[in-house]
Amino acid sequence: MPRQPTIFLSHGGGPCFWMEPPRRFGPNAYDGLRAYLSGVLASLPARPRAILIVSGHWEAALPTVSTSAAPSMLFDYYGFPEHTYRLSYPAPGDPALAARVQALLGNAGIATATDATRGFDHGVFVPMLIVDPDAQIPVVMLSLQQDLDPVRHLVIGAALAPLRDDNVLIIGSGNSFHNLSTFFDGQVAESEAFDRWLTDAATAPDAAVRNQRLAQWAGAPGARACHPREEHLIPLMVAAGAGGLDPGRRVFHDAIGNKLISGYAFG
Repeated sequence: MPRQPTIFLSHGGGPCFWMEPPRRFGPNAYDGLRAYLSGVLASLPARPRAILIVSGHWEAALPTVSTSAAPSMLFDYYGFPEHTYRLSYPAPGDPALAARVQALLGNAGIATATDATRGFDHGVFVPMLIVDPDAQIPVVMLSLQQDLDPVRHLVIGAALAPLRDDNVLIIGSGNSFHNLSTFFDGQVAESEAFDRWLTDAATAPDAAVRNQRLAQWAGAPGARACHPREEHLIPLMVAAGAGGLDPGRRVFHDAIGNKLISGYAFG
């Protein structure tokens, strides 16, 4: 079985694919992201037997693994049209994979917890409804550690790398730009500067250099303007850490609401 890459992707804004974009974005604002997400499975060396997804919408004191065999829905967005609260993503969980995740992290000296009731938050079900609309691939969720330490999450990703050789796809679901207070201001300079820096860091030929740069992301040009709080960027650290020595590459790039959005794969 070929080794799976790891992926950091944008999950868009709320239930963006099932509603009209803001008028100032234009009617086709999310078409590029939808097209990318719909092609993710075809881009892989094989159809994954399961997906481990780290969402920017789940934080816990310890990295926490979802263990439900049939996760429910968690509508963790507010003020959207009523029909967006009737979306359903009935993918199965995978308790055996959840146990393997815990074991790999434990072997690396990383304390973990489990959650048997956690449902799919919109950092999971929004992209996955496009990636695997038939909901056939089992999905296990892993939380961020609430300290949001980039080095810690690079280490977490590195511990999970063996899953890639077991045909498990590791996805970090967040956004390369996440500042809701400035999303509509029409300014592009800080978004462009940070996107340029982030792409250079994520695609550095040497993985050690890549991870060192990513660990220091907060000092990058425009960093805090793009991420006043970094929960949507930290899933990238898990994906990069799990990428091991494999090179990074940008696999998605678009402007949404004048802000540059990029996605990356490792391997």
